[in-house]
Amino acid sequence: MARKTANEKLHSKGDLPKIVDLSDNPDYVKRYGGTSLYVADALQYDAIMAQVPEGKLTTTDRIRALLAARAGTDATCPLTAGIFTNLVAAASVERQDGSVSKEDYPEPPIAWWRTLKKDGEINPKYPGAPEEQITHLRAEGHHIEQRGKRFFVTDYESALATLS
Repeated sequence: MARKTANEKLHSKGDLPKIVDLSDNPDYVKRYGGTSLYVADALQYDAIMAQVPEGKLTTTDRIRALLAARAGTDATCPLTAGIFTNLVAAASVERQDGSVSKEDYPEPPIAWWRTLKKDGEINPKYPGAPEEQITHLRAEGHHIEQRGKRFFVTDYESALATLS
């Protein structure tokens, strides 16, 4: 059986989006700050990540907060957020490099490198990480600092985009 492309996975919704009731698990209520958890689908992450203009940034935490607000829930699932932002990046690279048909996936590639992890960290799971994300960010005027084995955008807060 052939392995699915990132774009096939991106467009495969399964049972998502959905809202999960956490009220029967006090540990989860404490962890997520409430009783409702939103599990978005990958295309919702794609749409938000595509909004970030050149020179601006966002973080997965900010995307999660926006999705929770839109859904009227207390939080958005952090696990699927990490999986889906990585999937969006990989799908965009496939569309850029021609590994998938433009007839099948006509959406333009998006600037996935503008979406950072918490605290402005470069995502080590993005395509070509960390070098490719760093190269794109520097080309847009951002400064990168290394802390141990991890990389961060310096003063990323001043470049945060307004998302809607």
